[in-house]
Amino acid sequence: MAKKLSKNMVKARALVEPRPYTLIDAVPLLKKAKYAKFDETVDLNIRLGVDPKHADQMVRGTVVLPHGLGKSKIVAVIASGDKIADALAAGAEFAGGDELVEKIQKEGWTAFDALIATPDMMKSVGRLGKVLGPKGLMPNPKTGTVTTDVVSAIKEIKAGKVEFRTDKTALVHVPVGKLSFDPQKLVDNAMTVIISVLKAKPSAAKGKYVKGITLSSTMGPGIQLDSTVMELAGKA
Repeated sequence: MAKKLSKNMVKARALVEPRPYTLIDAVPLLKKAKYAKFDETVDLNIRLGVDPKHADQMVRGTVVLPHGLGKSKIVAVIASGDKIADALAAGAEFAGGDELVEKIQKEGWTAFDALIATPDMMKSVGRLGKVLGPKGLMPNPKTGTVTTDVVSAIKEIKAGKVEFRTDKTALVHVPVGKLSFDPQKLVDNAMTVIISVLKAKPSAAKGKYVKGITLSSTMGPGIQLDSTVMELAGKA
């Protein structure tokens, strides 16, 4: 049985015509459709023509949003020696060694948005897959969260670094800011993500790579974007 839509959602959806919009037109429309009492997150959803079952067609990467996400991420670092003090000095909320690994493993503690680990600690961190994996928090060299340069990694995450990756349905879902952002900042952030996803196209991908892009907010309607966004991204 289909869930009944609230009156507010019905009104919000009625504002969106069943056609593709330019990114520049979609952002103000999303703001106009707002009815929630909190500052919603704006999300970009990109449908890709890849088969995520094949490792060589997995699309994954990171990108630093030019205007951040509107909130500072809580960062934890698992390291050893002087790297722990370096991490705390660079702004990490939590930093430690095996005691932090034990806390995550035994207590299921994940009170952080990003976890960075130094390569020498990955043998211990590897045991945390069951806790961190489902939450997308497992450190990975490809996303820059397994590194000896913890200071730079922390600064990038704090500046608005986000990760993107295809899910089982070949969809890439990435937050691009808050609905209260200036419209141009949301446009800039969204374009930065689209360009990065285009550049991450696997050589094994065949046929049409991007099948569709939708912009939405936490409670708002989804707005389909037209092909101009792809043309602009391709020229960047």
